[in-house]
Amino acid sequence: MNNGTGSTSSFIWHLHPRTLPESTLRFNHTFGLGGMALLLFVVQIFSGVLLRFVYQASPAEAYHSILLLQNEMLFGQFIRNIHYWSGSFLVMIVFLHLFRVYFSGAFYSPRQLNWLLGLLLLFLTVLSNFTGYLLPWDQRAYWATTISTGMLEYIPLLGPWLREWLIGGEEIGGQAMLNFYTLHTAIFPFLIIFVMSFHFWRVRKAGGVVVPSDLSEKENAFVPAVPNLVVRELAVALVLLAVLFMTAALFNAPLQAMANPALSPNPTKAAWYFMGLQELLLHFHPLLAASALPLAVSLGLVLLPYLNYPKQPQGIWFVSDKGRQMAWVAVLCAVIVTPLYIVANAWLPDVQNFIAVDPIVAGGVVPAIVLLLSLSGFYYGLKKRFKATLNETVQALFVLITVIFLILTITGIWFRGADMQLVWPWQIP
Repeated sequence: MNNGTGSTSSFIWHLHPRTLPESTLRFNHTFGLGGMALLLFVVQIFSGVLLRFVYQASPAEAYHSILLLQNEMLFGQFIRNIHYWSGSFLVMIVFLHLFRVYFSGAFYSPRQLNWLLGLLLLFLTVLSNFTGYLLPWDQRAYWATTISTGMLEYIPLLGPWLREWLIGGEEIGGQAMLNFYTLHTAIFPFLIIFVMSFHFWRVRKAGGVVVPSDLSEKENAFVPAVPNLVVRELAVALVLLAVLFMTAALFNAPLQAMANPALSPNPTKAAWYFMGLQELLLHFHPLLAASALPLAVSLGLVLLPYLNYPKQPQGIWFVSDKGRQMAWVAVLCAVIVTPLYIVANAWLPDVQNFIAVDPIVAGGVVPAIVLLLSLSGFYYGLKKRFKATLNETVQALFVLITVIFLILTITGIWFRGADMQLVWPWQIP
């Protein structure tokens, strides 16, 4: 029975209620990102099943099975393109969904657990995409996987063991492909389905989409989900599928020469969603870039909904007008400081050679202290300047770190050429 909140005792109706507040139908409350992620995941499953009819998961057969699929099978290239682009779109959509939830204040009580489930879904989505990265067994896939898994070596104690377990030995070979294939086609899809179902159920249990509390009585009135919600979902789904199919028709999934462990390309880059970490490794000691900083950011994301906020502005984008101004200040600081640091680090003499100190001190300890002082100065300086609340100041710090990482990722993808030197995008072969 409907209890007036849009939830019922039936599990399926927790995922899709019979009625819901009219205010939740506004597109700019969610931008349909959760539904888009679900649709892209379904496309991934169906296209992946079709690919399994041809694909052979062994180093000797994988590359040739991809060529057979693309050149001999009807619509084989198109199906692979759909699988590739839907996977890339899914990673981006899940990231955007995380940002939407945060900036619209949809992570406060009683939604803390769902925030953690969303973080877990993001983690699983990235890992699912990454485990599929190796399967074509071309130069791009092999060496991107080599670089990405190599970053695990920098994690103290656990890292080397984790890398060896993941790739099944010291080097990437047949066991690594079998491990990645099993994770990509069986383990991660099952985990994503389980966590996603629980995630959607928790959304309904918490009352559905978060909206501002100061809406009119008319906007808070309940309306049937069919056709009010379903028609909107169908329209978003059709637009997304049109964009996906158009992209798959115009741009083929990349496939370079067959993997050659003895010949590394120049430059050798990680998967695009790990390029921010690879760029960090060019500027800081590996212990800081690949271990301490990711761990600190991950812990911060987990703790975000549990901070002692003085107020919980659910449904209000960027907390307040002051919060929006502070977010723009954070964007401006990141856009100015990050490129300047990247260029200075490439063009100025190497500090550790110049002052002849231990590499861990020059590349790890000193930058860690400078970074901690800089972030603390930004946080407390902005808080004092705007007389801001904890919500507004934490949000500005979140924006600063996000934009910094985005700039690092863009730099690694489009501005690093041979020997990882800075170049213009049109100079990359």
